[in-house]
Amino acid sequence: MRGIAKTFGAVKALRRVDLQVYAGEIHALMGENGAGKSTLMKILSGAYRADPGGELVFEGKPVIVANPTDARRLGIAIIYQELSLAPNLTVSENIALGREIHRSGLVDRGAMRRKCAGILARLGAPFGPDTLVHTLSIAERQLVEIARALSMDARVLIMDEPTTALSSRETDRLFDLIRRLRDEGIAIIYISHRMAEVYELADRCSVLRDGQYVGTLLRDELSAKTLVRMMVGRELFDFYRKQHGAAADTTRPALVVDGIADGRRIGPCSFEVRAGEVVGLAGLVGSGRTELARLVYGADRPAAGVVSIEGRSVQITSPADAIAAGIVYLTEDRRGQGLFLDMTIDDNVNIGVMARDAAPGGVRRFAKARERTQRSMQGLSIRARSGRTHVGSLSGGNQQKVLLARLLETEPKVLILDEPTRGVDIGAKSDIYRLIDRLAAAGAAVLMISSELPEIIGLADRVLVMRDGAIAGSLSRGEITQEAIIEIATGQDGTRS
Repeated sequence: MRGIAKTFGAVKALRRVDLQVYAGEIHALMGENGAGKSTLMKILSGAYRADPGGELVFEGKPVIVANPTDARRLGIAIIYQELSLAPNLTVSENIALGREIHRSGLVDRGAMRRKCAGILARLGAPFGPDTLVHTLSIAERQLVEIARALSMDARVLIMDEPTTALSSRETDRLFDLIRRLRDEGIAIIYISHRMAEVYELADRCSVLRDGQYVGTLLRDELSAKTLVRMMVGRELFDFYRKQHGAAADTTRPALVVDGIADGRRIGPCSFEVRAGEVVGLAGLVGSGRTELARLVYGADRPAAGVVSIEGRSVQITSPADAIAAGIVYLTEDRRGQGLFLDMTIDDNVNIGVMARDAAPGGVRRFAKARERTQRSMQGLSIRARSGRTHVGSLSGGNQQKVLLARLLETEPKVLILDEPTRGVDIGAKSDIYRLIDRLAAAGAAVLMISSELPEIIGLADRVLVMRDGAIAGSLSRGEITQEAIIEIATGQDGTRS
């Protein structure tokens, strides 16, 4: 791709970008949200038309990709983060969708199944052509997407954040498959915010910033310091630098949880979080971290246990009770459970405090709402044209900030943050880390769930480690290391759940 530009109205999304990808390589494409990665890939896959002046050369020949059909004909396939399968159809029907095999004017389902079976065998898939897609896991559905690309004889395969919803074991299997496809001569363009994945997979890595090509690094040149400088235009100091002081032992706990349990998987669990303290909640996938948080917040009904806020026992049977008591919860699924994607930033930020702000008679005060939104957008560095922008059009990092803004408007005493930086770029991560630190410094009690151990180690004053639905151990600031957390999470420290 040479000199590729794309303009949307007054916004220049791409400014004469170059990208060169070789057959038989894994080429990582990195940059902050809004850097232009998705726009560039949509041009390559035919979803967008580039502005005049650029050139696309495929296997040595200039080509025009005017639509997705042109891309498929060349052998360019894209797998989006949000999978595009028909769940009510079988695997073979999804793979052949729009390109069904016909014989004598009729769909030849037998031929489709045989072709599908061959591709699935090549991939080592644990399901067959007649399996209904809605019965498959997310990882298995990704295999169907890859199989569909291979059925089109893909020479270039674009993968956009493919591991977002995968466990570590599923991710390892996907990486093995990606390497096999590379060794077969397929060019893989891999988009990810996770640097560890790029270090593990990439043969080369290209970086975009603000719609411009910054440069390309060979595998041996990759480092966090270099990548961050290229992506955000500044040096990597310490993203996890903790400015707030740990809460003193004499500080009265802001949150005390005593013997909470759901009668099935969780508990009884007891812990406390003091004002001005960040407590990390660590553990392996399936250990019960989110389930515990939902019990404290009232999203799920506890079967036993007592929750106290600032020394006062509170009855929490619903999220409304929790918010009234001063507890807010940032869900790990911001799109499915947190935000109203078809509503504006204004509405999302203000929806929790509309009643409090209303004029006599329940009339909404729009000027006050706009003022609050503007303050939130400035304070949290939310990038959008205005508060009237629909949240669904924002990047992942800006969506997360909008959700945080809504929670903060309720003036909480306790914040439960479940994977607060999942699916956001490195710049937004830095902003969120600074926000968590500021909240603790201002006296808020923060309980933070994260699967990224560097976040836990860098931000937390203490760490609680869960295993099999129970709190298996606790680490104070001087004891917190990745090894110590993993030992408790896996039972290697000798403790029993």
